[in-house]
Amino acid sequence: MMQPIIEIKSLGKVYPHPVRPLQALSGISFSVAPGQFVTIVGASGCGKSTLLQIVAGLIEGSEGEVLVDGGLVTGPMPGKIAVVFQDALLLPWRTALANVELPLELKGVDKSLRRKKAEEMVELVGLGGFGDRLPHELSGGMRQRVSIARGLVQNPSIVMMDEPFGALDELTRTRMGDELLRIWEATQKTILLITHSLSEAIYLSDTVYVMGRDPGRILEQVTVDLPRPRNIDMMGSETFGRLRNRLWKLIGSDESAPRGDV
Repeated sequence: MMQPIIEIKSLGKVYPHPVRPLQALSGISFSVAPGQFVTIVGASGCGKSTLLQIVAGLIEGSEGEVLVDGGLVTGPMPGKIAVVFQDALLLPWRTALANVELPLELKGVDKSLRRKKAEEMVELVGLGGFGDRLPHELSGGMRQRVSIARGLVQNPSIVMMDEPFGALDELTRTRMGDELLRIWEATQKTILLITHSLSEAIYLSDTVYVMGRDPGRILEQVTVDLPRPRNIDMMGSETFGRLRNRLWKLIGSDESAPRGDV
């Protein structure tokens, strides 16, 4: 059996408070295989982003552990894990190409080598010819492509994405989903995606984990039994509709359940 690239074991997170501590996550356990595309969905406030930040080493969990390639995650892993957020977080005074170069520049990589690698990533995300543009000269979708290229330039094993297309209109979001699939198929990176869109989760993923809240926990693992490569026509299929209804019912049933004290 293939060794998981990500292992999450009995993970919990408590935010301290002198009167009422907040149990944000409880008992979360699952693993991700190398090259797998995994998505996490759930209602707002269920702890999806908190989970991603712990797995990425950006914040600490309160209990349990996270392993990447068999090693315990104790902090950020920039050469192994890249994180892409909803806001592209580009430096406005740097061109698209210079923004992509930044992680390599901070590592002291030779100027000619980092420029070559950045140009390759800009081409990969479909922005050839736009490398000299400043962020304000790019559309929202193009800025997110730059952000993805910046994440890929260090050749990480894992790309984690927190609502990367959440601020985009529906048409651009769908197109960016297709672009992400193209990039994933070209690179075979492991992707862990957070999204509120159930259709996006099904369209992109191999596996979807549905989270409940109060506290944040895994309700169910759903395997997406759609063939690859994916295409937009699949969204109208019976299988797609069945999967979406299943996710919807899981989240809805958790939302309607009575809440206990945190």
